[in-house]
Amino acid sequence: MGTTQILFWFLSILAIFSAIMVVVSKNPVHSVLWLIVVFFAISGHYILLNAQFLAIVNLIVYAGAIMVLFLFVIMLMNLNADTEPQKNKWLKIAGVIAGGALLLVFVAALKHADLKNQLAEVNKGDIGLIHNLGIALFHDYVIPFEISSVLFLSAMVGAVVIGKKE
Repeated sequence: MGTTQILFWFLSILAIFSAIMVVVSKNPVHSVLWLIVVFFAISGHYILLNAQFLAIVNLIVYAGAIMVLFLFVIMLMNLNADTEPQKNKWLKIAGVIAGGALLLVFVAALKHADLKNQLAEVNKGDIGLIHNLGIALFHDYVIPFEISSVLFLSAMVGAVVIGKKE
């Protein structure tokens, strides 16, 4: 077994364990922290698939910005077990039935999938490299890229002018 396979299995087990801990954790802050671990494991999978740009964007956008917002919302809500309303037993049963139906759909979809003949390219080719994205942005799409940057600059100036107090 090569290093890539060992990393793949380690990241897969880490992602599955962390995802289970997101659902099982009683404390919502712990759930958010476990979700950050899931995003790091998924970014590791992106790196193994030679998609460095997706890995970095996943870390910046999801593990960085979105999780910080989740933490702020959870802390501002001040969730206590005393103030939490009790859930109806019928609601819990409906949740179990809905989850079982979703699991059944997943199993039925995977039953007809031909997984043995599908191979993923690992560390081969140049698909997903940041270099190729830069060439596409600054060679093929340089005019739309520059127009969008001027548009963002004018939007920032407009926001400052509108928000400025006299």
